[in-house]
Amino acid sequence: MSITVNSISKRYTIGSHEPKSVLQQLLSVGGTSTQKRTLNVLSDISFELRPGEILGIVGNNGCGKSTLIKIVAGILQPDSGSVTIEGRVVPLIHLDTGVKARLTMKENIYLAGTLLGMTQKEISQKFDDIVRYSGLDSFVHTKWYQFSDGMKQKVVFSIGIHSNPDVLLLDEAFSAGDEAFRLKSIETISAMADSGVSILMVGHNLGSMAACCDRTLWIDGGVVKLQGKSAEVIAAYKKL
Repeated sequence: MSITVNSISKRYTIGSHEPKSVLQQLLSVGGTSTQKRTLNVLSDISFELRPGEILGIVGNNGCGKSTLIKIVAGILQPDSGSVTIEGRVVPLIHLDTGVKARLTMKENIYLAGTLLGMTQKEISQKFDDIVRYSGLDSFVHTKWYQFSDGMKQKVVFSIGIHSNPDVLLLDEAFSAGDEAFRLKSIETISAMADSGVSILMVGHNLGSMAACCDRTLWIDGGVVKLQGKSAEVIAAYKKL
């Protein structure tokens, strides 16, 4: 029930098309030229997440936060370094992870729950609790595409916390929900950590991050700028 990230790096090769002059087009095949360059998204990132600990990751857009949590989830592979995880991982990193727009809330609870490792029997046993926690009892038979982002977040989060994770990965868990649900989520995350669940969370809501996280990792330009107690790291991040 822990995570060890050891010196991981990730880079992408990106290209851009530049228009050719009329003469260049006449002298070569094709109408554009492509220039490629390497973008270092993450460089030598290391940290540990212990059982029952909540670790936050902050940083500006494009700094590599989402790439990092996707590597931890196994969605992306690092170019170098390693990730070691003990326990069952439940990644909640997108509002539409494992759901289908044309299915109802009920159908998507069964679909997403299965993809998160729950059996049909487990989902049936926990179905009422999942719906009750989301607060969307009146929308069980509503199609997913008719849900707002805030409603989707409530359902996905509720499925995740009821799927018995050992390690919970959260990307922007407080980005779309209302204030009441945000506060309830913070209480739930804290209670899960008290029971031994390891939680890694990425976010821009610094108030929620400070309230939840035992430690925080600040990533800037793909490297760790600072890590330590959440209050100290977030205060330094705010100053910048």
